[in-house]
Amino acid sequence: MPTTTAPDGTTVGYGVDAERRDRPAVALVGDCGLGAWQWAWQHPAVAGPRAVVTAEYRGGTRAAPPGSPCDLATLADDVRAVLDAAGAGRPHLVGAGLGGLVALSLALDGEVRSLTLLGTGPTGVGVDPSPLFADPDDPDALRASLDAALSTGFRERHPDVVDRIVGWRRADDPDPAVARRQAAALGADRSSRLVEVTVPAMVVHGGADAVWPAAGAERLAEGLPRGECYRVDDAGHLVGCEAAAPVNDALVGFLDRVEST
Repeated sequence: MPTTTAPDGTTVGYGVDAERRDRPAVALVGDCGLGAWQWAWQHPAVAGPRAVVTAEYRGGTRAAPPGSPCDLATLADDVRAVLDAAGAGRPHLVGAGLGGLVALSLALDGEVRSLTLLGTGPTGVGVDPSPLFADPDDPDALRASLDAALSTGFRERHPDVVDRIVGWRRADDPDPAVARRQAAALGADRSSRLVEVTVPAMVVHGGADAVWPAAGAERLAEGLPRGECYRVDDAGHLVGCEAAAPVNDALVGFLDRVEST
């Protein structure tokens, strides 16, 4: 997988659909503590007519670990370096959890065409993502941490998906110590600046999200001048996994509408 260098010299990794770099770009910016597997359901839905860039922060599986806690500006610089290296231009940004805050920061700098924000809010103050973190070498801990990521009903109905995610996490997740350093960026609050984000935006949230309260997603959608909210009442934090078909339909429809205007 390719890597690039952030402004401070740190190596960050990314994935890119190189064969379609002449198409509109969609950049996937994930949550702290979770590897690129978290996009397993959205990547194939948007790939094809669009190029897909999967960004990593410092400390990802293909990146140099951060030596100290990260702030939001540092992680935004990481993603900006990836977008430049991938030739993504002014992409559609899809951010999840912490990635939603990073995406908002990039949008405030006028660098995006649209925003899709999953399982996030206008601020990470008071959000504790640590129940999501687990040692990739401990499959029991990985399985237990999915209690915070997925609703009880989904885990009971789809034990095969749970098993698959545990396997992906063993191969792809950063160390919990790295995840905690990344999570330091959650102290940022973008509530007062949402009015400055003038690109089309769709907020997607699970009503049973145990990590980011759904009320925050509603405030986020209301505060964005061109925001809309898509809520899945019984889904947990990984709403794009639990409700992949309707979420993907909403995402692709949203991107089509943005590109038609």
